[in-house]
Amino acid sequence: MKGIIKLDEAKIVFDHIHIISEDPKSAAAWYEEMLDAKITKESVVRGGIQISVAFEGVNLLIRSKRPGEEPGRKNSLHYFKDYVSHDQWGTDHFGFIVHGKLDEFCDRLKAKGVKFSVEPYDFVPGVRISYIEAPDNVSIELVQAR
Repeated sequence: MKGIIKLDEAKIVFDHIHIISEDPKSAAAWYEEMLDAKITKESVVRGGIQISVAFEGVNLLIRSKRPGEEPGRKNSLHYFKDYVSHDQWGTDHFGFIVHGKLDEFCDRLKAKGVKFSVEPYDFVPGVRISYIEAPDNVSIELVQAR
């Protein structure tokens, strides 16, 4: 099965992406308004607000800092010869496949006020991509499905 890694009798299945946010309620609302996600739960976990945001097949957990934490800032995107990167260890970005025409989808996002760090372009033959800026300096790649 696609997306499942079997280790002996155990198996793993992708569950979520976890984001620490300066303003989790505002960030969750952004994903809901701009990308049509669904806020499914809000709670307090270990002293911080935590909000579950669902997409088809992907769950985001967006939380505030917890007592004692002092999160640092992430690098902004750096432009290299033929690609972009946050140029740091750890998660660089996450991506969504766009079923349909990427450029038209991006035009709809722009009309909503979504900021683009990279406009749509042909990454390699047959693959068109773009990057949008989400709250908390999170980069999201949009990939046109072909």
